[in-house]
Amino acid sequence: MSYGTPEYKDLDMISAINHQRAKRWHKGGLEEWSPSDWACAMAGEAGEVCNAVKKLNRIEHGIVSAKGPKSREEAIAAVAQEIGDTFLYLDLLARRLGINMARAIADTFNRVSEREGFPERIKDYG
Repeated sequence: MSYGTPEYKDLDMISAINHQRAKRWHKGGLEEWSPSDWACAMAGEAGEVCNAVKKLNRIEHGIVSAKGPKSREEAIAAVAQEIGDTFLYLDLLARRLGINMARAIADTFNRVSEREGFPERIKDYG
């Protein structure tokens, strides 16, 4: 699996599919959980990203644990999985609050580029 070239590149499409699946687990919809619940779930997954990176660091320093990934490739795959989990909860938090993830990312990126005098911009999401 190549993490640089995902099959789904459109954040709005990913968000729509993620929301559809979430409604299977949460019969009351996204409102079944508070924004704090969604944020805590996202933060928990972000912690798991950090733990996976810790294991990657150990492997890169020649320390292989009895449990966990045995190679750099396995460790990177674990990091990628946890990044995916984090993003999916972040997306559900954004949807719960009525925030369009693609627009929020583009707006933030463009604001920082403008502030720092960089030419890079992300297209406007209408």
